[in-house]
Amino acid sequence: MTETTKTHVILLACGSFNPITKGHIQMFERARDYLHKTGRFIVIGGIVSPVHDSYGKQGLVSSRHRLIMCQLAVQNSDWIRVDPWECYQDTWQTTCSVLEHHRDLMKRVTGCILSNVNTPSMTPVIGQPQHETPQPIYQNSNVSAKPTAAKILGKVGESLSRICCVRPPVERFTFVDENANLGTVMRYEEIELRILLLCGSDLLESFCIPGLWNEADMEVIVGDFGIVVVPRDAADTDRIMNHSSILRKYKNNIMVVKDDINHPMSVVSSTKSRLALQHGDGHVVDYLSQPVIDYILKSQLYINASG
Repeated sequence: MTETTKTHVILLACGSFNPITKGHIQMFERARDYLHKTGRFIVIGGIVSPVHDSYGKQGLVSSRHRLIMCQLAVQNSDWIRVDPWECYQDTWQTTCSVLEHHRDLMKRVTGCILSNVNTPSMTPVIGQPQHETPQPIYQNSNVSAKPTAAKILGKVGESLSRICCVRPPVERFTFVDENANLGTVMRYEEIELRILLLCGSDLLESFCIPGLWNEADMEVIVGDFGIVVVPRDAADTDRIMNHSSILRKYKNNIMVVKDDINHPMSVVSSTKSRLALQHGDGHVVDYLSQPVIDYILKSQLYINASG
């Protein structure tokens, strides 16, 4: 496969991130490495989307703190960003609605036509409407009139860096930078761009709990978008999938990360990191990066049992 024909992927992780751990970042890295090794995908971005305060989980600290901790955790990454959209809504958003939001946002910002997992787009990426006079983005006379996949992905990356980052705690504003839209070239090379939900096997297992998830939402999440699962604690993902008719139906849309390294995925646990903080356990450094620890101590978060 050439880079043009590979599926280009943005990984989206939704969760409390209360606080975000080293394991959460490792999940992104492991998923990207695995997808690249398949030879079918190019991961061009990762998005951390913390849940709204009204989610109601006991001990959930303010999104203001969680957004800052997430930003500190990814500050050295050149491809993972934190997006505050969920936190800035009026109420809690479903995982399905978050995926749909980012899909629609990518359409507007990049000009790309995003395809569902089961219906790869055969339509070239379109820029501005035919009746408008095109104004080329690339002014260099040595550049081909038809931008390559790499050039488009460069613009997508620029757009991600604009829209997927934590803003200061100010009043609401529009996230979309209209000037970032690629709609100034008539026609690009065909590129398939998809947003995939990144999760641990514990979330996959929650799909099997009757009544916990809306079945229509599950159909969209697994059927239209697709999931990348990072197993935790030697979970049997095949057994989990066989317990749900929807997971069985869309089994081909669920990619389970497999590698030869024995990762201690328990370090993903925000609960264990909070307990370590409350008990003054020095092993907290196994769970959290130092900038996150420093922020927690400065802000006196999670120190008492109430969170």
